[in-house]
Amino acid sequence: MRMCRQTVNTMNTVDTLSAKEFGGGMDISNDTRSRLAARRDRSLTSIVRDKLEELILRGKLVAGTRLNEQALAKELGVSRGPIREAARLLEREGLVSSVANQGVFVRQLSIEEALELYDLRAYIAGYACARLADRASDAEKAEMRGLVEEMDRCIETNDEARYFELNLQFHDRIAELSDGSRTLALYTSLGKEVRLLRRRVLRGGAAMNFSNEEHKQILEAIETGDARAAREAAEQHHINGKRRWLDTL
Repeated sequence: MRMCRQTVNTMNTVDTLSAKEFGGGMDISNDTRSRLAARRDRSLTSIVRDKLEELILRGKLVAGTRLNEQALAKELGVSRGPIREAARLLEREGLVSSVANQGVFVRQLSIEEALELYDLRAYIAGYACARLADRASDAEKAEMRGLVEEMDRCIETNDEARYFELNLQFHDRIAELSDGSRTLALYTSLGKEVRLLRRRVLRGGAAMNFSNEEHKQILEAIETGDARAAREAAEQHHINGKRRWLDTL
């Protein structure tokens, strides 16, 4: 998981830009050097931020885990500065929280916060599915059908990790295909926080089966162009997900 090669590529990209912008043999002022260094730092911070987000959303860093700057810096092949800056970005997005004199922790959602997130996602998902039912092309319907069928195969083989990823892809793709930029932005933002909870919900063949049967109801409504049924099925799916999460407490 080391990022040395990726980091070097980022630095090379910035150095290439500097050569193009300022000329290979031209003296570069201190101000220009400072701006280039800042650009390199931002690029590296973005890479580290994306990697930390991936670790959190894939459940490698679970809720309540303290981010050990030194260990993460060593593992990712960077200094502690980009780790610190990346953590600040993730805090703004609601994935981590800082505690004075203790450090930064993967966010632990309260029950009240979790219930609110599920309800908000239900409304937005219902809206997105209704829009998609009115406009989905045959190719888009086939794509969604393919995801549902692949999730069925994951249930047969009890592949929870792959099912989880496909489940996310199914819902994210609906938001994308609904052709609403604000819908996608809201759904994605809320989805990152909900993913702090959802891995514990989709464990075991029964849970995955219930989930995918609900996906099939959503898909059937989209395929038949029934916007009302699509909205109701999507909202109910998220409400059921909330209930399944509560059952794990």
